[in-house]
Amino acid sequence: MSDLPASVAAFLAGKRIAVAGVSREPKLHVGNAIFKKFTAGGYETFAVNPNATEVEGVKCYPALGAIPGDIDGVVIATRPEMAASVVRQCVEKGVRRVWFHRAFGAGSVSPEALEAAKSAGIETINGGCPMMFLEPVDGGHRFICRLLQLFGKVPR
Repeated sequence: MSDLPASVAAFLAGKRIAVAGVSREPKLHVGNAIFKKFTAGGYETFAVNPNATEVEGVKCYPALGAIPGDIDGVVIATRPEMAASVVRQCVEKGVRRVWFHRAFGAGSVSPEALEAAKSAGIETINGGCPMMFLEPVDGGHRFICRLLQLFGKVPR
């Protein structure tokens, strides 16, 4: 997509991205697809799952604090009840941008997580999927993005 929403462009301008919620069962979770898309796009991407030491053939970190160096952004692709914990880790790590994954339903968004991010001054994207914006965007994600934009569920 050539005309990215400002919040999306700012998030994608970062080069070190963590994906919280990458699963040991790659076919069962969207976090793995997001992780692979960022990695394929040339980003330095970090998998985060407290219950895994390796996913997708690479080291997996138990928490954001275990990742060496700064992180430009975090995609939260966890269950909503885990999102606030990830936001608190973002605050501790100094992460300034968070993308809460959501296509339909609650996704990874929770009121507690949104409030924690807002209180900390973290810039958030509250819905949608980075795969709707990371080129090349497949037809399915392009269609869902347009549909969700009509209903105000993803950044415009």
